[in-house]
Amino acid sequence: MHQKEAVYPGAGLSSKKTLSDYLPALKNTHGDTEVYVFRGKEKGGHLLIVGGTHPNEPAGFITAVLLVENISVKRGSVFIIPRANGSGFSHSDPQEGNPQRFAVPTPSGPRLFRLGSRLTNPIDQWPDPTVYINPAGQKLSGNEVRNLNRCFPGRVKGYLTEKIACGIMELIKQEGIDLGIDLHESAPEYPVINAIVFHENSAELAALALMQLQSEGFEIRLEASPPNLRGLSHREWGDEAGMKAVLLETPNASHGRLKGKPSSALIVEGKDKFYAWASRLGWLFVPFGDEGIPLAQRVARHLAGIDALISSLKEIEPEKAVEVENIPPWSEVQKEGVGLFLSRPE
Repeated sequence: MHQKEAVYPGAGLSSKKTLSDYLPALKNTHGDTEVYVFRGKEKGGHLLIVGGTHPNEPAGFITAVLLVENISVKRGSVFIIPRANGSGFSHSDPQEGNPQRFAVPTPSGPRLFRLGSRLTNPIDQWPDPTVYINPAGQKLSGNEVRNLNRCFPGRVKGYLTEKIACGIMELIKQEGIDLGIDLHESAPEYPVINAIVFHENSAELAALALMQLQSEGFEIRLEASPPNLRGLSHREWGDEAGMKAVLLETPNASHGRLKGKPSSALIVEGKDKFYAWASRLGWLFVPFGDEGIPLAQRVARHLAGIDALISSLKEIEPEKAVEVENIPPWSEVQKEGVGLFLSRPE
């Protein structure tokens, strides 16, 4: 369960670091994780893309892997963390019956990827407090102490999950990140879905990205980050580091409560008769037909969102522009599948 799937960086990779390079307290723990760095020859802005904050939301993780295996950077720098909560990938949510892995078909055979848990593995961090007061002062249910997206800006000497959050904050500060994008998924019955969640300092950026995405045919909306809900990436990145910060949400049937039997096929194909039925009854916040919402479509949404945000940053602050080449075209990913752009499996 602790054996990580191979990721095959493309020729554009400049260097590979770990989160412990920014926060040594993470070294030799299951909270340490890979940071892939792509630097352009021209000066520009600094972009951070984070997947795997919640390891049971596979579209964010797979999007980050696709980028690592394909992109090169002409201007500025891009930092990608595919498995933000590495510990969360080493176990499954209890009593859910989820598969440990899911298979993504590629032209040269299937590649297997871990489906983890929303929370840090209790083997790495236990016990949970009855009530958790996070580093930003928010009072939460005790098990949120293992939810990375409630632990920002983190603590150097805190719980493991808080150290992971602190490591990401240290990367942001040390590398001078200008824009951070946190990739997520949520259940089709969850109201904040197909959305760009933005810190108030990123309102113009998010609005410009929204217009580009709508012009490309995406149904998407804006969701302002609540200033009184603390500990989330977009809130604390913006407050603590003064950077632009957004979170992207896509709909995932395997993540929801109305689904039928959990399976690898449900994750990849996204078909579920119970969600299709719920959609006909008007219970959901996104359309859900018999064709489902496959992984390829969800990853395509993330890729389109990242591209739109990069374009918007260039328009608003040209001196902080980041130019990224060879991003897999979202339209082809949606039509041909994710596997076409994954490297050949070993």
